Amino acid sequence: MDCPLFSGISTAFKNFGKQELTVLKLTPLPEDIKEASAEELVLKQKEAGAKYAGKPKMAKLINLARHSIGLTEGAQMARLEIQSLVHQLELLDAQLEEVTTQMVEQARYLPEFEYLVSVKGISENTVSELLAETGSLQNYEHPRQIIKLAGLTLRENSSGNHQGTKRISKRGRRRLRALLYKAILPLIHNNEAFNSVYTYYHSRQYNPLKKKEAMVVLCRKLIQVFHGLSRNQASFNPERMLADLSYITESRAA
Repeated sequence: MDCPLFSGISTAFKNFGKQELTVLKLTPLPEDIKEASAEELVLKQKEAGAKYAGKPKMAKLINLARHSIGLTEGAQMARLEIQSLVHQLELLDAQLEEVTTQMVEQARYLPEFEYLVSVKGISENTVSELLAETGSLQNYEHPRQIIKLAGLTLRENSSGNHQGTKRISKRGRRRLRALLYKAILPLIHNNEAFNSVYTYYHSRQYNPLKKKEAMVVLCRKLIQVFHGLSRNQASFNPERMLADLSYITESRAA
């Protein structure tokens, strides 16, 4: 997100979200920032009723503004262009929120919706987006079909006597795969059962998996859980899930 008028801004904001949009809307250029204090900038954002960045981030931005060697010509035109782009982004964001709300409303009519959202750490938005990609999970005879659809089938690269490592095929719907990855982090932090599975694979004594590899395991497990809840019309039971994974419960007891 670096800008020729504000060099180094990307080091303060590594991701572009609502906080960054607020900064660009209220203080788009270095000259709007460099003479202010972090407290003044945060207060200005609060008064605008916007999602604001914290003082440490604003202090870093002020320091960058004071040492910026970005272009100074055409600043006024750049200000107008940035304001126009911010307005467009706000409109798109509002439209996206409206579409997301409508997707959730439609997904609630599907028979499995209430059972899928019973998994702690899984939001209604996640379930609605997933069902938009897959359709009703009751249409699948086996979770392997959904795993294949997501491109999460494991393939081994081997030749002769050499046994290669297993990698996911990635021959599936990229958006579905990305959605599953995005769903895993909240599960690890908020769902004890899934956290136990992740911890086991990532820290087991024999052949521990890397973080990303363990997350792939959880993606596949989440698909299996979702398929089971959908087919059985049942709410999520963490004890039941761990009971089916005896090797994990045994490691926890040890």
